[in-house]
Amino acid sequence: MSLKNFPTGHRLSTRLTSTWTPTRLARWGLTLALLCCVGGIGYIWRLGSVGLVDETEPLFAEAARHMLSTGDWITPYFNGETRFDKPPLIYWCMAVAYRVVGVNEWGARLPSALAAIASVTFVAIALLRFGNGGQSIEPVDTSEPIGGLDWLSAWLGMSITALTPLTIAWGRTGVSDMLLTACICGTMVAFFHAYAASEQRAKTYWYLTCYTAVGLGILTKGPVAIVLPALGIGAFLLHVRRFWTVVREMALVHGLFLVGALCVPWFIAVSAIHGSSYIDSFFGYHNFDRFTSVVNNHSAPWYFYALVVLGGFAPFSIYLPVAIARLQVWKLSQWRQQPRSSHLGVFAFWWFVSIFAFFSASVTKLPSYLLPLLPATAILVALWWRDRFFPSSSDKSSSPTQQLQSDRLHAIGLWVQVGANILLFVALAIASLFLTSLLGEDSSAPDLLPAIEAARLPLWGGLIWGIAAAIALGVALLSRWRWVPAINIAGMLAFVVLLVAVAFPLMDVQRQLPLRQLSQQAAEELLPNEQVVAIGFMKPSITFYLQQNVRYASGPRALKRFIDALQAEPEPSSYLLLGTIDDFENFRLERHPYERLQDAGAYRLARMEL
Repeated sequence: MSLKNFPTGHRLSTRLTSTWTPTRLARWGLTLALLCCVGGIGYIWRLGSVGLVDETEPLFAEAARHMLSTGDWITPYFNGETRFDKPPLIYWCMAVAYRVVGVNEWGARLPSALAAIASVTFVAIALLRFGNGGQSIEPVDTSEPIGGLDWLSAWLGMSITALTPLTIAWGRTGVSDMLLTACICGTMVAFFHAYAASEQRAKTYWYLTCYTAVGLGILTKGPVAIVLPALGIGAFLLHVRRFWTVVREMALVHGLFLVGALCVPWFIAVSAIHGSSYIDSFFGYHNFDRFTSVVNNHSAPWYFYALVVLGGFAPFSIYLPVAIARLQVWKLSQWRQQPRSSHLGVFAFWWFVSIFAFFSASVTKLPSYLLPLLPATAILVALWWRDRFFPSSSDKSSSPTQQLQSDRLHAIGLWVQVGANILLFVALAIASLFLTSLLGEDSSAPDLLPAIEAARLPLWGGLIWGIAAAIALGVALLSRWRWVPAINIAGMLAFVVLLVAVAFPLMDVQRQLPLRQLSQQAAEELLPNEQVVAIGFMKPSITFYLQQNVRYASGPRALKRFIDALQAEPEPSSYLLLGTIDDFENFRLERHPYERLQDAGAYRLARMEL
């Protein structure tokens, strides 16, 4: 294909404007429909169709259930012990959800799902307002036929935010990470609205919203909810040389008072009840120690988060380097001369960089730590795609020679990126076809690989990504570049449908369902004063589904200590054992008489008399 046939952004935008002129009301309707589509399929559809996944999710779900059942809304407990890992907002949200939909998987995951949808909405709000160089959204006029070019970045940003592997994984999991992401996203978007607002009333409203989101974020996961936004906002303001001007207009003292009013009462209450044990555990172990040392063996090399962004934001991560490069953040004087409303791109850049750098410096590393930067990543990529096809008036005012050179460079760059995009699709198709070989055997789910083959998951995954690769290659050869992001979005949407409708239920049947069935059977079999002992593993889902404290014996010695303690009681009776069939052999329990109650999958439930 000759580069002279490459369609420039100006010609493409003119073509679209002349053929598509929906009213503002129609565009609002399309935006809401898109939000319902990506949010509903990504996070609400079949949300409670699979059981809680060990290890972390049941810890949150059970702590919230305990709060609801006991009425103790100050101290989180799991299995009879205090759980100071996180502040209480996620537990409160889960408990409220339990009130509405019942104590089940739906209730445990609903706060995360709604938080994910909120993050998508915040990105859309930012891009609707500032995705077209700061052009404001006028009041709805149903008779005004305006082209939808200023809405393109918002639609792209919404879809990209909703349909990435990391957000799908944690948006459907009942933990605190997605709620923190929504709070930080709300903080950053509200700040930028206040920063760019021209009226004092609007500034006040958005700054209050910003501080409220900070307070809720601290109640979700602690000081990180104020540290991360402060780093990103501070770096941005220094970059545009407006630091002290904006700090003065932020009414910082009043804002911090609002933040404190939201979160300090709970910290005072829990500290008054538990004293130094809470302070040392939460502020010491779960905050300071996680940053300065390895906690729970969660170590990783220095480049770990680069891989997380590449995989967790795929396939859109391919376009992130050029989306950042297009900003030319090194041109300080140019950015400082522009109006505030045009700074969304460089603001998203510092939002991304500050969080990436902070957690890269942390010694403890987990993929979920980067969730708060994904909205910024979506904004950067969405702005790049919009500017590629619909350049600003300054871009169109260059000379014909400069425009031709620019078009050639853009064409070469797009071919490189779309080529990488196609190669990624091909790699995903090949990986899908060889899925069972890549996974390997799983002792806790011995029938998993045959079940995957029987469900034809490798074939369906290969088809999704193979078709996406073929279509992407076709549109590239025809220079229909504007369809490339749509192919990525459609491919991810189809893949999410496959995951939610087939893969997740299959994994649940093979891995979690047997343990859930035996936990529920144990609840029915329990005699008065009888206890349940889980041997060989720590599976918090047992406690949630049993709705009773469980003794966890990691080895034969721990089990022996428990048995000796029971035998020392005035009226020793029996207890229920729950573990894998292999653990029953490893613990040498065949030497002791026990009643086998039920086997399910790789697990066994038994009663042992003392």
